[in-house]
Amino acid sequence: MSTFMPKAGEIERKWYVIDAAGKPMGRVATVAADLLRGKRKPTFAPHVDCGDHVIILNADKVVLTGRKLEQKYYYRHTGYIGNLKATQYKVLMATRPELAMELAIKGMIPDNTIGRAALTRLRVYKGTEHKHAAQKPEEYAL
Repeated sequence: MSTFMPKAGEIERKWYVIDAAGKPMGRVATVAADLLRGKRKPTFAPHVDCGDHVIILNADKVVLTGRKLEQKYYYRHTGYIGNLKATQYKVLMATRPELAMELAIKGMIPDNTIGRAALTRLRVYKGTEHKHAAQKPEEYAL
């Protein structure tokens, strides 16, 4: 019996909706990263981009456990000497909760061309509304 090797043109992509309200951010991020990579499919191959599209709703209602709101920081550098900007997650979750969820998922995706292509299929929304009803996404239960 030979090993099945998926081709890039033969991949069927589905659309999934994940409701993140009241769930820990890390749990939602791991499920989303697995769906984006296609690791929950029986035809998964690490050298082929075979993931699905993921829509995450209620990113502002996600839960950070422990004291992460006070102790965890998001760092970015402007490119100038000495300009490292630190943002506390309490402020980040209040202003841009979509970015916090995207960063959590980005850390679980490989840093190569397949990972960058997978991140283009991620959509994160603050509320319960999304504009992808025409794609008929399925609800994915955690």
